[in-house]
Amino acid sequence: MVLQIPSPPSSPAHPVVTWEPLPSDFRLPDDPVENIQQPPLAAALTDALGATGRITPAMLIGSNFALVATINKKIVVKAPDWFYVPQVRPVADGMIRRSYTPHLEGDPVAVVMEFLSEAEGGELSVRSTPPYGKLYFYEQILQVPTYVTFDPYEPKLEVRHLQQGTYELQATNAQGHLLIPELNLWLGIWQGERLGQTAYWLRWWDEAGNLLLWSSEQAEQERQRAEQERQRAEALAAKLRELGIDPEQLA
Repeated sequence: MVLQIPSPPSSPAHPVVTWEPLPSDFRLPDDPVENIQQPPLAAALTDALGATGRITPAMLIGSNFALVATINKKIVVKAPDWFYVPQVRPVADGMIRRSYTPHLEGDPVAVVMEFLSEAEGGELSVRSTPPYGKLYFYEQILQVPTYVTFDPYEPKLEVRHLQQGTYELQATNAQGHLLIPELNLWLGIWQGERLGQTAYWLRWWDEAGNLLLWSSEQAEQERQRAEQERQRAEALAAKLRELGIDPEQLA
């Protein structure tokens, strides 16, 4: 099956985009990530969503995973550092999803994030001929509603929303956070440690301004709560012994 979603032409040479099944023998790119912080950044974003119960089985959230479109009858693949699709069709039993073609396999891609890169066709490239620039591909081909770019070394975070077919930079709120409407969450920069690595991270905040905790932070909170309960119990037991009462007899 081939699906074609018509797009309003931006120029006479606007490409023809179709959504076709990826051939079983198609060799997907296997490029290494471009800096060591990309995988932890992506993992931290997903971890916070999972730890707060915001991921459902119908969603597709990935990192360095192939997003596929057929442009002028040629297969084009981009593998963003992080992306989110609200609902996808399940794959057959025993099969592993090796790529994602929007419209054909489920919803359009809702959010894409790219981290620092110095490669050709970088995060803000609008190159409209092969190899297509990332901004052009996400804006004009996939038409992703929200596009996030992050440089963890400056650090610098930018969010673009698709408005009338063109990305527009968004302003931060008073806390310096940027709205990601598809997730009903705010995104911002946070400096600190995760799994022994001190760096600038992207973190989620809910609409009330509460930070979404990582699973490790939730575990630490539970450990501290249990320790406080233990200390209170020991203090109470000591007080009872001072009064000549055996606390074990009260259990």
